[in-house]
Amino acid sequence: MSIQNPYQAYQDNAVTTASPGELTLMLYNGCLKFIAAAKEAMKKKDYAGKNTNLQKAQNIIRELMVTLKPEYEVSKNMMAMYDYIYRRLLEANLKNDLAILEECEGFVTEFRDVWKQVIQINRKQQYKEGGQI
Repeated sequence: MSIQNPYQAYQDNAVTTASPGELTLMLYNGCLKFIAAAKEAMKKKDYAGKNTNLQKAQNIIRELMVTLKPEYEVSKNMMAMYDYIYRRLLEANLKNDLAILEECEGFVTEFRDVWKQVIQINRKQQYKEGGQI
């Protein structure tokens, strides 16, 4: 019988019980974490660490692209932005360009912050509709 790491068990539970909106928020936060780690690795000239973290950030951007619903106009705009960020992450990796990473970090931070607001508004609306107010 193996003993599971309690932190890992908590993380697994958080993911399996999260709403789709919360999962998207987790993706944004994960992407930001990997971009920050890549920036630190780049500053230390740890090219393998930079590459690994940027690939993880790119995978998250790809996952965000897959979750878009093409029937909505906003999805088309988001797809273009995600594609831009993805290509810029590739470029930052190839050129070891910290400024490009900071640009990507800024976009992802904006998306994350807006998404947080959407979740909060949605929760308030659901709370009101539930007859709680």
